[in-house]
Amino acid sequence: MEAEIISGTEIAAEIRGELKEEVKELKERRGVTPGLVMVRVGEDPASVSYVSGKSKASEELGIYSETIVLPEDAGEEEVLAKVEELNNDPRFHGILVQLPLPKHIDSDKVLNAIDPRKDVDGFHPVNVGRLLIGEPFFMPCTPHGVQQLLVRSGNSPEGKRVVICGRSNIVGKPLMAILVQKKKGANATVTMCHTGTKDLASVAREADILVAAMGSAKAITVDMIKEGAVVIDVGVNRIPDATKKSGFRLVGDTDFEAIKAKAKAITPVPGGVGPMTVTMLLVNTVRAAEMQSA
Repeated sequence: MEAEIISGTEIAAEIRGELKEEVKELKERRGVTPGLVMVRVGEDPASVSYVSGKSKASEELGIYSETIVLPEDAGEEEVLAKVEELNNDPRFHGILVQLPLPKHIDSDKVLNAIDPRKDVDGFHPVNVGRLLIGEPFFMPCTPHGVQQLLVRSGNSPEGKRVVICGRSNIVGKPLMAILVQKKKGANATVTMCHTGTKDLASVAREADILVAAMGSAKAITVDMIKEGAVVIDVGVNRIPDATKKSGFRLVGDTDFEAIKAKAKAITPVPGGVGPMTVTMLLVNTVRAAEMQSA
């Protein structure tokens, strides 16, 4: 029996529908319009596209958004000064600095300068620490999106053995921190695998839920999945494809076609985790507005 396809596009649309009502209520009840400001330095094409997509999604839900563009050669002090200005601007409840920044700017220094209560990406050390003890202001968007995919598709991680392949600060580590909490929608037994893991395949086969976040195309093969496992593919990789006008196509970190014949459920790439990331940013922005207007 072929795996159920967990559609991030459909679940993201469901959450956005709920958010739209929350934004409407916030405006009517408190006279507050959630505000999101995005800072982009330079004209990196991918960054331009990402920021544009986030801005459009915000406006569709009634969230006020603004994009501040600084030149590629903007100095670190100029970027830090802009972040400090936005920390003190009551119009904006959430601040997002689009990465990557030009090499002459210390990304960590800039991210650490954001007020933790406006850090809707969830990357500030205060938010990382609060996440670990189970009291986050905000959860990082992609890991939170993974949790919501599991819960809303009827595959709650509660009591399950979860294996996360990849220990990045953006996905693997925060997802581990989310899923080990003694809370509804979490409470899992979590194993984290990485480049130092011996016999990755045997560890992966123990997973009721396997999350692939390695950044390597089709790294998780069908022999690494146990029958009936749920597979969440966070990877986005370009591989050559002469049949495409672009000359490439997007694939995840799993061998999707082979695995879907063995797994209980699996996310596609694209259309799986991707749509959830922007949606959870909007969730965090609305939460920030609620916190700051309480």
